[in-house]
Amino acid sequence: MYNRPHELEELLESITRQQGNVPLEVIVVEDGSDITSENVVNQYQGILNIKYCFKQNSGPGESRNYGMRRSSGAYFLLLDSDCLLPEDYLSKVTAALERNFTDAFGGPDAAHPSFSLNQKAFNYAMTSLLSTGGLRSSESEKRKFQLRSFNMGISSRAFELTGGFGKQRIGEDIDLNFRLLEKNCSTQFLPEAYVYHKRRSTWVQFFRQTRSFGAARPILNRMHPGTAKFTYALPSLFDLGLIASLVLAFFGFPFLLIPFAVYFLAVFVDSTRLNSNPIVGFLSCIAVFVQFLGYGSGYLRTEFRMRIQGKSNKEAFPEMFA
Repeated sequence: MYNRPHELEELLESITRQQGNVPLEVIVVEDGSDITSENVVNQYQGILNIKYCFKQNSGPGESRNYGMRRSSGAYFLLLDSDCLLPEDYLSKVTAALERNFTDAFGGPDAAHPSFSLNQKAFNYAMTSLLSTGGLRSSESEKRKFQLRSFNMGISSRAFELTGGFGKQRIGEDIDLNFRLLEKNCSTQFLPEAYVYHKRRSTWVQFFRQTRSFGAARPILNRMHPGTAKFTYALPSLFDLGLIASLVLAFFGFPFLLIPFAVYFLAVFVDSTRLNSNPIVGFLSCIAVFVQFLGYGSGYLRTEFRMRIQGKSNKEAFPEMFA
């Protein structure tokens, strides 16, 4: 966690409201923050079994490893500070693992009713069938489901086998997912174990986040041969197709823009239906466009640097390994 005391307070408060009697040790890892959360953690001493750890900044993966090494538990739950837990989250995770224990699991995210209109639009762009293909649900029964670190669990055994997260700052959860499979660790998707995920609060932050995701994907493909999929390139193809259609429309071929208009109309209708708010529907169209622009441009930039310029992973995307 880095400079997010307000977010942490809301997360800890949601943990105190958990139903059932699930034994829990909470470890907060401060990743070299300038604005620390120690005072927030102190407020929950005696309410939660909680431990505060401060370390030099090294990125999210190393910080999670740091916390897991200091845990006394046999199974670790990993949550981002910008998440809130439904009251039955822990009981659902416990019940699911008792029915079918796996070395790791991943869960989905949702938008809380209290979230801002922008946050609900960001959530739609990152989770809907029309924008991401609904991967978090369509792959739920597949062994190759890709875990995401904002809401996942991993056993101490799997942590020891893999060594935990890699040192890269972006895509570290996808990298760990592939290494879990390489070690024959079992994984599953728990659709009922969702969290409320705030995501980025501004459009600029959302664009930068999705661009980083896109820029990291070609490197992850290279790090783990045989894992690349055509769908990873679709946002880039969308961007190139839209640019080409806009240029050709200027030269008298406006009908080429019809498929894009139909697509965004579908996004508007679907998001409006899911959120019961046409404003969120409109903002979701913008969010999907920003997502595709960010991810697609990041993906193309890294591919160009790697394939055309012949750069190494670190040279192609230095921020991933800073």
